[in-house]
Amino acid sequence: MATHVALLRGINVGGRNKVAMADLREIMASLGHTDVATYIQSGNVVFRTDEKDATTVAAAIEKAVEDRVGVRSAVLVLTHAELAQIARDNPYPDEPNPKMVHVVFLPAEPASEMIASVAAAQDTVAKKGSRDVAQYAGRALFLHTPDGFGRSELAVLLTRAGRPMSAQGAGTARNMATVRKLLDMCGS
Repeated sequence: MATHVALLRGINVGGRNKVAMADLREIMASLGHTDVATYIQSGNVVFRTDEKDATTVAAAIEKAVEDRVGVRSAVLVLTHAELAQIARDNPYPDEPNPKMVHVVFLPAEPASEMIASVAAAQDTVAKKGSRDVAQYAGRALFLHTPDGFGRSELAVLLTRAGRPMSAQGAGTARNMATVRKLLDMCGS
């Protein structure tokens, strides 16, 4: 059995799409996954499975969550190795506060239009004096917000329709502190 991480998009945010972590653990176990553990209330699950196809696992989780608790949430499933590689690819390793670097996990490599829209958004906020920057690495978009994610104009631009964090409801962001914790939970 291999260790995986499931990232559920948009649950328990702003009082919407409420899913209790105990329910989520139970759903995961009912799907045959073992060693299920959740981290904080935002839909981070570490588990072990024999299933090799991450897309199949993600689809089963999405369906089970919707069927059992009535919440529709896009789910991305990564292997332990994939998550570790994304952490190594962080282009902002010198940022002392890991909560100032966010990773937007994407289901596939970004299209050239997505790359161009991120560059345009970054140019827009830079002209206003923002220090926020973004950079792709594989199927992850790293967002460095030295003044805080909650105050980031770049983050706002990237969540609008057609941008990577909202594209087809599939992208989901986690800060590097969460990524590191998930890696620890995976055993590395």
